[in-house]
Amino acid sequence: MYLESDKRLYLLGNEAIAYSSVEAGLEYASAYPGTPSTEILETLAKLSRKYNFYVEWSVNEKVAFEAAYGAAIAGVKSLVAMKHVGVNVAADPLTTSAYTGVNNSFVIVSADDPSMWSSQNEQDNRYYGLRSYIPVLEPPTPYHIKDVVIEAFKLSEKFRHPFILRSTTRLSHIRVSYEFNEPRRDIHRGPLDIDPARYSVIPAHARRLRVDMLARWSEIERYFNDAWFNWVEGDGDKLIITSGFSYSYVVDAISKLDIGDVKILSLSGMVPLPKKLVLEAVEDVDKVLIVEELEPIIETHIKSLLYDTDVRVEVVGKEIIPLVGELTLDKVLDAIAKWLELDIKSKDLNIDENLPVRPPAFCPGCPHRGTFFSLRKAVNRSGVKPIYSGDIGCYSLAVLPPFKMQDTIVDMGSSIGLANGFAHILPEEYIVVATIGDSTFFHSGITPLLNAVYNKSPILVVILDNRVTAMTGAQPNPGSGYDAGWEETIKIDIKKVVEGLGIEYIAEVDPFKIRESEKIFRDAVEYVRRYRRPAVVIAKRACTLLIAAWARRRGIEIPKYDVDVDKCIKCGICYNNFTCPAIYPDDEGIAHIDPALCVGCGECLDICPTKAFKPVSEWSDEFKSLWW
Repeated sequence: MYLESDKRLYLLGNEAIAYSSVEAGLEYASAYPGTPSTEILETLAKLSRKYNFYVEWSVNEKVAFEAAYGAAIAGVKSLVAMKHVGVNVAADPLTTSAYTGVNNSFVIVSADDPSMWSSQNEQDNRYYGLRSYIPVLEPPTPYHIKDVVIEAFKLSEKFRHPFILRSTTRLSHIRVSYEFNEPRRDIHRGPLDIDPARYSVIPAHARRLRVDMLARWSEIERYFNDAWFNWVEGDGDKLIITSGFSYSYVVDAISKLDIGDVKILSLSGMVPLPKKLVLEAVEDVDKVLIVEELEPIIETHIKSLLYDTDVRVEVVGKEIIPLVGELTLDKVLDAIAKWLELDIKSKDLNIDENLPVRPPAFCPGCPHRGTFFSLRKAVNRSGVKPIYSGDIGCYSLAVLPPFKMQDTIVDMGSSIGLANGFAHILPEEYIVVATIGDSTFFHSGITPLLNAVYNKSPILVVILDNRVTAMTGAQPNPGSGYDAGWEETIKIDIKKVVEGLGIEYIAEVDPFKIRESEKIFRDAVEYVRRYRRPAVVIAKRACTLLIAAWARRRGIEIPKYDVDVDKCIKCGICYNNFTCPAIYPDDEGIAHIDPALCVGCGECLDICPTKAFKPVSEWSDEFKSLWW
């Protein structure tokens, strides 16, 4: 966030969504971190103290959804935010919320990720609106974010129905100038009046509620036909229909092509489809191009509508608009040129020389590096064949060389879930190792671990506890001891949770102590093989980047390490196998440490066979006190 003037701000799209929600009178917000949605609740947490509303990081998206849903039933303006795959986790209450409706605004922010920049798929969550009878709004440009967000709150309150606000990575992380106005503060707290016939969804009630829901759906569609956020612009016998943010690409492409005889129908409210408006727009046109990112959702429904109403017009969509990946100006420009039979191609950049490939890697001092290094040594020396069931988090990077210790990565919590299946099928010469982070364990790892106890699954579960949800920017989680605003709260002890589930073998390791960790991992592998029951090892060490940042802010010296070049035998273990970014070889293969990258973790002391690494300065008491 940057300040342009007293009232005007320069914000990320996600920050603009947050500020707009506050302007709309937000009173309750919950979320689970996930790129590209994370900054929404982070921004709301900063604003919550001044404007007196509640925010929380919930343990997963289902809990976040139900919490905000409950607040909306209780009569306050509520928002829940999550990335697109998080909606899968929340799908059960999402579907039912459309049956019951709400007693005030309830806005569900789904941040989709076309091109899968940070995700395992690129699902289009407009489908959730269709299947669940929940209207979907999507800003057509960055400058419409404020108006569309506020409108979502207004319409949700008007119809007493949840609304989905769809964003995408490009919209969430774009920059926009924003004028902030003081929020509406018509707080609705009062005596709780909940009608069980509406909110207790037993079959007898649900049958009636479905009829009521469909009536609201029809009413919302009629409203969308005349809503300001759905409009026709331009003139001509050719029509381009756009969905949400694709409008921005279309306008720019038409400008670059310098064509003026094309109409545009911009649909920011596309679910439900405003049929009357669409039929009016296609009158007197010869051909229609539908431009939407990812799935042919409005295309399918518009083609069906035109067929049912016997409207004869050529409609083109995914024949020339890509079904894979996010849209770009060049993709849309080329598609429009092809549609209009123009001999124009977007200009590709001429690349004289490719930059060296830089694969992602664990950060300098990352405790996960030490965990995987010692775990691999322990498993290899145990003489067993490993299957590594991985999960979603920073540790997913272990799928890459040199570790190659994530055979599967599917979804949050799947490491333990899949391991349950592997363990009962594979021969006994295999060891199934599930690796899962602390936040992911709280999110969806507890129930599959309980399943492992109940069904005696012979698996080794390694919980990588770095105290925060590091991959999305170091947000606190139940094991951090801090809430969304970084105020102290109850700290959940993972070891006690695991004990409560009935795990009999539990050990803790310090990832910075490689040799000690290797021995404990070998003992755990032996336990699983001998007793054919689950074991858990918790690797406890806070995210080093967070600690280093705290040290710099407080003026605490970060210890440094160096190499005794006379002891270095050029074996390459440190820079080829351990791959700490702070360690690099010179032209002769002798290891050196870059002091600008070294964060003082000291892991290198345990990995060198000749003890060539040495501390330049020791850990001070102040530096030690930062690790929690």
